[in-house]
Amino acid sequence: MRNDLEQIEAAFVGTPLAGLPIGYGPSGTVLVADVDPHRLQEAWQAADALVPVIGHRPVMVTDDFDDTLRIRPEPEQGPSESELRAFAEAARSSEPWLAYRHDSEDQEVDEDEIEGYAHGMAGVDLTALVSDVVLPTTRPALERALYGRLLADADLYARVFGSVQAVTPVDYWYRPDSVLLMLLPTSDVRSSGYWVNFHGALTREYRQRFAEVLAQWRHRWDARLVASWGTMLQFQVGRRPTPGDEAWTAAGQLKALSPNLGLSRWEVAVALPAGDAWFVHDRP
Repeated sequence: MRNDLEQIEAAFVGTPLAGLPIGYGPSGTVLVADVDPHRLQEAWQAADALVPVIGHRPVMVTDDFDDTLRIRPEPEQGPSESELRAFAEAARSSEPWLAYRHDSEDQEVDEDEIEGYAHGMAGVDLTALVSDVVLPTTRPALERALYGRLLADADLYARVFGSVQAVTPVDYWYRPDSVLLMLLPTSDVRSSGYWVNFHGALTREYRQRFAEVLAQWRHRWDARLVASWGTMLQFQVGRRPTPGDEAWTAAGQLKALSPNLGLSRWEVAVALPAGDAWFVHDRP
């Protein structure tokens, strides 16, 4: 295992991770301490590029709220190969979007509520776009009609985008005071979910579903998990969804995983095609 650390240290030479304290982390992981919070994406990108070399998938974590995240003098036993294989198989056969559903999916909108839903969280009032929608109707149906009509109005679309674009740049990301790089003992995206600490995946079953989300998002959008702060996740996205059905689907999944995101689904759908970073927020 010491050879493992030496191999990783050698791979880090010439990167923002060179010379940082490194040691054993919880459950078979490796921890790299003292990562500069203002260079966390740059440090993560360096580690992500080295996955084929070191065989460890990286995720940024913080010990601001968890004193168990510390470098240990001796390695800690992680899952066996058979246990990890069983976890990944259970994740692959799960149906995450049956379990991850935003509560707005079940809401009905009456006439006296339509203005609130069409006004959005960012402050652009689109009530006029859905004035002819027959009510009551479900909130998803109302928002999908609103989003479709918004796509046909370039000026109004630009106004909405100006209010919601802060969701997708890296500048929007949370930066804790103390950042560590956790190197997970696998190169497989789905298996990496075993170690991710996320409030939306507190049980083993939900962790398996979350692991499948990681795999699906990586396959569809080249979305890579950069950081997990417990209640917040940050992703780097390589393939942006296009406006329309792709953005609408991605926005629904992001909202389902992120009940505390604070924007309506139609606002998220406007923001996603223009950015390379996704932010997930699920807190108690």
